[in-house]
Amino acid sequence: MELETFAAQLSFPLDPFQKEACRALEAGHGVLVCAPTGAGKTVIGEFAVHLALTSGRKCFYTTPIKALSNQKYADLVDRYGKSSVGLLTGDLSINPEAPVVVMTTEVLRNMLYADSPVLRGLSHVVMDEVHYLADRFRGAVWEEVILHLPEEVRLVSLSATVSNAEEFGAWMETVRGDTEIIVDEVRPVPLWQHIMVGRRLFDLFDHDAQVADSNAKLIVDRELVRHLKQRQALDRADSWQPRGRGRGDRGGSSSNFRPLARPEVIARLDEEGLLPAITFIFSRAGCDAAVAQCLRSRLRLTTEEQVEAITAIIDKHTGELPRADLEVLGYWEWREALERGIAAHHAGMLPAFRHTVEELFVNGLVRAVFATETLALGINMPARTVVLERLVKYNGETHAELTPGEYTQLTGRAGRRGIDVEGHAVVLWQPGIETTEVAGLASTRTFPLRSSFRPAYNMSINLIDRMGAAESRSLLERSFAQFQADRSVVGIVRTIERNRVVLAELSDQLGGADGEFFEYAQLRERVRARERQLEKQGRTDRRQDAVSSLTALRRGDVIAIPVGRRSGLAVVLETDSDPNDPRPLVLTEDKWAGRISAADFPAPAKSLGSMRLPRHVDHRTARSRRDLASALRSTGIVPPGRYSKRKSPAASDRELATLRRALRSHPCHTAPDREQLSRIGERYNSLARETETLRQKVAATTNSLARTFDRIVALLAEREYIEEEGHGITENGQRLSRIYSESDLLVAECLRGGLWKGLGPAELAGVVSTMVYESRQDGDTGDRGPTGPSRHALTRTLQVWSELRADEVRHKLPLTREPDFGFVSAIYKWARGEPLVDALLAAGDRGQALSAGDFVRWCRQVIDLLDQVQSTAPDREVRAAATKAVHAIRRGVVAIDAA
Repeated sequence: MELETFAAQLSFPLDPFQKEACRALEAGHGVLVCAPTGAGKTVIGEFAVHLALTSGRKCFYTTPIKALSNQKYADLVDRYGKSSVGLLTGDLSINPEAPVVVMTTEVLRNMLYADSPVLRGLSHVVMDEVHYLADRFRGAVWEEVILHLPEEVRLVSLSATVSNAEEFGAWMETVRGDTEIIVDEVRPVPLWQHIMVGRRLFDLFDHDAQVADSNAKLIVDRELVRHLKQRQALDRADSWQPRGRGRGDRGGSSSNFRPLARPEVIARLDEEGLLPAITFIFSRAGCDAAVAQCLRSRLRLTTEEQVEAITAIIDKHTGELPRADLEVLGYWEWREALERGIAAHHAGMLPAFRHTVEELFVNGLVRAVFATETLALGINMPARTVVLERLVKYNGETHAELTPGEYTQLTGRAGRRGIDVEGHAVVLWQPGIETTEVAGLASTRTFPLRSSFRPAYNMSINLIDRMGAAESRSLLERSFAQFQADRSVVGIVRTIERNRVVLAELSDQLGGADGEFFEYAQLRERVRARERQLEKQGRTDRRQDAVSSLTALRRGDVIAIPVGRRSGLAVVLETDSDPNDPRPLVLTEDKWAGRISAADFPAPAKSLGSMRLPRHVDHRTARSRRDLASALRSTGIVPPGRYSKRKSPAASDRELATLRRALRSHPCHTAPDREQLSRIGERYNSLARETETLRQKVAATTNSLARTFDRIVALLAEREYIEEEGHGITENGQRLSRIYSESDLLVAECLRGGLWKGLGPAELAGVVSTMVYESRQDGDTGDRGPTGPSRHALTRTLQVWSELRADEVRHKLPLTREPDFGFVSAIYKWARGEPLVDALLAAGDRGQALSAGDFVRWCRQVIDLLDQVQSTAPDREVRAAATKAVHAIRRGVVAIDAA
């Protein structure tokens, strides 16, 4: 058996779940393996590599991010040698014809669409971190690969523990054939949960009670509960003390609580033997501030011998950095922190810095890392202890409490297999944290996998090119997204059936469908429905009036905001002509500046007068707001005391008047039991409306992806990317099929229309950056281009986007995001060879320079898209400019550590 041969080469015995999965693979099955972080799932992927090599076939090993691909490539080279292993990440192409190739999942997706000859002889594909298919932005790639891989290829899917593994496995069985589902929830290194209150470290759970009764529910440690009650009692006593004489050092209330300083937390963990530790802080600035705080203290976690080893690794990764850039990169502070065993780790860091931290941490030379949650999703960097400062994080829209799945993912980094006997998770207590809340997070293992698969332009054009429109629709109907959608309607269909039974009973009580009172009940329902329709129409008309009035406003107009906490006079600083949702920028007499919308105006906005404004108004500064508000108040304009209410459409509606007359003249209107039967009729009508809504929901859910696909096909056919009736794609469609960008169709339209002709390399880089860059702050998205040609190209690009958006609205499709101008000047300066500090400042947001890590990341995304422009642009001049732009950008910090 090959499993015995493989196992004999390992330095450790295989766990039961590893053996089960490997046996299934050797028997020719596909496998889905769900196990906790650090459980050793990748061993199963390595066995797939072994099977492919021993049978003279190929194995592809895919990962979600380049850093993991690089790490896995190094592991497999150590085992099988450089000649047997290749690497493809977009940035790098090493030995792509090798029998074992490590790659990002996007690379494999692109290969499948291009029907690459490298696919020949492929027997196994390992999809590491397959739960990434839930990722909002990139998740569709995993499903595309699963659906497109040839049937004979065995798929090895490795996932974090998810609560719906059986559902995911059932779908895999449907689309891939025989698939074994192996779920293991046992952590290889036990995890102990703690709460740190001040300098005291408590167990979260009462383990003595658990030992006494193994079936007992987990209960919070009694000593922890008692200690917190004592603190709260002291805090209540403090609240009666005169100001300045309370026991503020104890903490515990929002007024006098002071968290333990970060250097003290690390020192306390060191005393307990709990280092190395990763402290998760949900902001980049917070991570950097934590390191700075430690540097200001006396904290040092390294010996002189370790400092020598640290400096050697630092020099290895950063020796090629331009000396002129070291100051702007914060190199010397970063280096001092590393030499003291302390580091930050987040996406805003220069890749060379981040990789240095990773190597030092894995080698035990850095012992305290302050990291954002991205570390938990990416690189293999376990610690003895994980510390959580807060149980709330910003999710991109609002501050939200951590979910049990997120808590499990973060604390999953605690406990190094083969090094630690146990791992530790420490939550730092602060007011508002309830021990029962932490206990709930720590004891719940819910992490459901939800598909994020949706048809997009590039995906659709590639599907049609490979298999035609009809077969493409069929493939979309086999996606995990549709599988989950169809399962979700099972309960709804049961509810519809139950409602039908109740409706029949209620109908009988009304004398049957042909009875007079049933007719009367239906007439009453028609009256109510018409009233609801007119009320809705009135709201729509009022909103449209408000929209029209807002789009008509001019800069300097003085208006009155009639309702809400911003009510009063305001002056228009920026207009907005969006026909659907205009949001002009205004400043109120109370010094508030912000955007208003139609929701603020139950009556149309009217200009009450106007005032002269400076050419440039910086509404973000308090002084500017104060001066303008003073000028506004001094205009003498008085807001109207009240606004006139719009007359209700119901008052003059003929149809409603006719229905009301019919109701009053109906024989049942004067019946003695009218009210009793009317209540039954209302129940019938209410249930009938609910049932119809459920039917519509089922109809919308069933085949929903295929309907979206049909709309995309209709738009692409209109714009001549698809031949008539979806039988093939045009030359324009061929170009679109090779553009992998969130703004793929917009890029294709700009190339097709020759909008970017005549631009120099730096100008083209600036224009292309608008397709990928996303400003971290809403509001001003940068200037309109540093040169005349680039400004012209950007203006035309915006026009094309506006036309495309109108088509997408008409076809009821998701809207292509607006080009973002925030990186134009920065990439232009960099591509022209200007210093790094100038480029970072040019990309700054509200006076803050862009971080070096973000700058490099955006530069590489621009390079990726420029590469696609170089291979797809119909114009030779544009292709040449794209090639030169790539070379111009790939220098200095962007070129270093490009892997």
